[in-house]
Amino acid sequence: MRQTWRWFGPKDLVSIDSMLQAGVEGVVSALHHVPTGTVWSPKEITQRQKEIATTSSGRASGLTWDVVESLPVSEDIKRQTGDWRVHVEAWKQSLLNLHAAGIEVVCYNFMPVLDWTRTDLAHPLPSGATCMRFELPVFAAFDIHILKRDNAAESYPVNVVETAQEIFSNMGATQIEDLVRTVVFGLPGAAENFSLDDLRCHLAAYSGLDEDGLRANLVSFLEEVAPLAQELGMRLCCHPDDPPVPLLGLPRIMSTEADYAHVLKAVDIPANGVTLCSGSLGSRPDNDLPGMMERLGERVHFLHLRNVKRESDKVQTSFYETAHLEGDTDMVALVAAVLKQEAKRRDEGRADACIPFRPDHGQDILDDLARKAQPGYPLIGRLKGLAELRGIISSLTHSHVRGGL
Repeated sequence: MRQTWRWFGPKDLVSIDSMLQAGVEGVVSALHHVPTGTVWSPKEITQRQKEIATTSSGRASGLTWDVVESLPVSEDIKRQTGDWRVHVEAWKQSLLNLHAAGIEVVCYNFMPVLDWTRTDLAHPLPSGATCMRFELPVFAAFDIHILKRDNAAESYPVNVVETAQEIFSNMGATQIEDLVRTVVFGLPGAAENFSLDDLRCHLAAYSGLDEDGLRANLVSFLEEVAPLAQELGMRLCCHPDDPPVPLLGLPRIMSTEADYAHVLKAVDIPANGVTLCSGSLGSRPDNDLPGMMERLGERVHFLHLRNVKRESDKVQTSFYETAHLEGDTDMVALVAAVLKQEAKRRDEGRADACIPFRPDHGQDILDDLARKAQPGYPLIGRLKGLAELRGIISSLTHSHVRGGL
């Protein structure tokens, strides 16, 4: 398992120097400043590689850009409207440019409008740490009473609707503003300038597109880009919905094992693969993460390892992000399944036997609380998670136990 770390570029408050001290082996990054639907130029790709390869003192870091997360898929592509064909060609050209730069793994997602959704970016824990949380009744209050989406109440159980009404009745103007800001933080590039009216327009653009339609559009997209990736020796891996349930009346199509199995079968070539995110998928009680790794493992090209604690046994539930070994996913069993898949790949002579992973998210602890880095991406919280995951890997691959893998 190759240890990587997500980096958001020169503006990231967690530096290349910090990554080196954390002992990571590679970097996960993207060109967030390049507008969606346009080509990632060789110049921009090379510049990011240079930034990753250089410490603050100017010496070589020894780190490389291993995984792209993510090469964004435009809303036009997802809906097959407007300039979607132009955007697909730009995506393919970006693949060609990334390949020329030596990058082989590209993570993307097919979530309509929202990349990820939380209702609290700094939920306080008894330890004094903070974490990200999705509280279903609070989100329902946003949807029903703030966004005022038509028939929104029909999307939630009666008890959640009642609780949402109570929550909204006790919210002041500042709390409403904070909640809106938190929800739209999951909209790419929108944290500072996305309004509720903008969100309503995006939702309206998806009117009439159901899950079957969106799934067909994903398959159509993959039929265009996956053969090129296969020809280039690259690996594409779709990130699951986060959270993996319908939101705001939008279709969600990458939430379960069955969702992935459908798409992998529809475009059945090795380049069409999976980003197995244990945090996103783990917030549904009917997702068996170690089992998914066993059954989908041949096509898992990238791993996000984090944990969540679900607050009910319902599919539609509140959850918060725990420390990596403390949530509802059996992380030891999941890592064991990954190592078993890697051993199988080595026996088969696969060049991609070593699967890149990153310690996804982390709680803000110690100096993280004052650093205020990208939500979900603290320095010390992720370092703690990486150390815990390293411990699992080291134990399971030790000579005393590795015979069982």
